[in-house]
Amino acid sequence: MKDAREPPRHDWTLPEVEALFALPFMDLMFRAQRVHRAWHDPNAVQLATLLSIKTGACPEDCAYCPQSVRYETGLKREALLEVAAVRDAAGRARAAGATRFCMGAAWRAPKERDLEVVAAMIGEVRALGLESCATLGMLTPAQAARLREAGLDYYNHNLDTSAEFYGEIITTRTYQDRLDTLAAVRAAGISVCCGGIVGMGESVGDRARLLQTLANLPQHPESVPINRLVKVPGTPLEGVPDVDPFDFVRAIAVARVTMPRAQVRLSAGREAMSDELQALCLLAGANSIFYGERLLTTGNPDVERDRQLLARLKVSAARAPAAAAAGASAPAPACAGHDASRARAS
Repeated sequence: MKDAREPPRHDWTLPEVEALFALPFMDLMFRAQRVHRAWHDPNAVQLATLLSIKTGACPEDCAYCPQSVRYETGLKREALLEVAAVRDAAGRARAAGATRFCMGAAWRAPKERDLEVVAAMIGEVRALGLESCATLGMLTPAQAARLREAGLDYYNHNLDTSAEFYGEIITTRTYQDRLDTLAAVRAAGISVCCGGIVGMGESVGDRARLLQTLANLPQHPESVPINRLVKVPGTPLEGVPDVDPFDFVRAIAVARVTMPRAQVRLSAGREAMSDELQALCLLAGANSIFYGERLLTTGNPDVERDRQLLARLKVSAARAPAAAAAGASAPAPACAGHDASRARAS
């Protein structure tokens, strides 16, 4: 076996990634653990909190999403939150131990007036010493540059699945649209958070192609969220069969092997996972979790359950990066719209 600390690759072939998925489970776990330990503290996990800053009424048709205006899921629509409400939520997240605060808005793409309010939110999050992350839909290069100017650390924009399976899940934007947003974010100097969803009816080959696409980007995403589908009644995917738990763990492990430096985040679907399954995911190379009671509009294990699990595993919370910690003593950057009242939903 090659040195686990060898430089990250950007030339993975599909047969190579499929071969990783095909390994005996114990061999894949061993390989992922070797890579994980070569690049990361194996007993530390980053804690991130995600807040929905604008909920529902999204015009997209993502088949998994309860926020789409096209599906009747019983979700209550909410306009863009006030900056003060986001600041308070970020303060609670920091007090609970989170080091990254992520803000999600159900937009196809942000309007300029809303982007200025989000810029103010980013300033407040950074002032608390937290890393800031946002997921707002598609961005133009100019919008990405504005978010970078505001101090945004990470931008999340998932590919969700392979290019080949993508049309079965989403028709209102193309795969290339997503890649273009990632390129704009990267060009602006913002770190990339990009992953996918397991359990939407895709094949193992689709999972391999998704991870191959991510691993062969010119620069690997700094964060790679791996989501387990949350089947929401009213969405087209509410009746798909459950993904095999070991197949989900395999996706975590292959992400770790192919993108060794990335934070691999165990994301949506944790509420339905046993402690044992979550521990397997951490063993496979996940070293970041979303922490808190809600994950946008779906449930998430509560803080106390997470604390108990990490204590049982003797896993500690990773410290905030020095750059973010330094922000705690710095004033928030002045942004237009800082005192704007609740903006209208798009």
